[in-house]
Amino acid sequence: MHDSQRPVLIVDTYESTRRIARALLAHLGYADVEEAADESAAFEKLRERRFSLVMSGLSVASEAGIAFLRAVRSHALLKSTPVIVMTANADQEPILAAQAAGATGYIVKPLTAPDLKRKIDAALAA
Repeated sequence: MHDSQRPVLIVDTYESTRRIARALLAHLGYADVEEAADESAAFEKLRERRFSLVMSGLSVASEAGIAFLRAVRSHALLKSTPVIVMTANADQEPILAAQAAGATGYIVKPLTAPDLKRKIDAALAA
């Protein structure tokens, strides 16, 4: 499937992060992008539609973010959906917690097109 046809869901409480991620995805050829401002809205969108990739913001020790990852991984139809966690914190503890909860990969902000492309390619190949 060509990238422009792969639907992507961006989940982040900050509109600015969603806007930047959307612009970078458009630059990389992803035209079918939806957004959710929180985990409950994201889970609702995931139940309504199949996405090829989820990019989810994760604040330090975010219980909601970890719970969201666990919910996606425990849902029969969603468990194989790649999830890339976006974090502003390069500390290993929250990244390891996200990976333990089922994150396919992670990217440290600020987001750049080359880093995002590399992370997306790896997540979609997994």
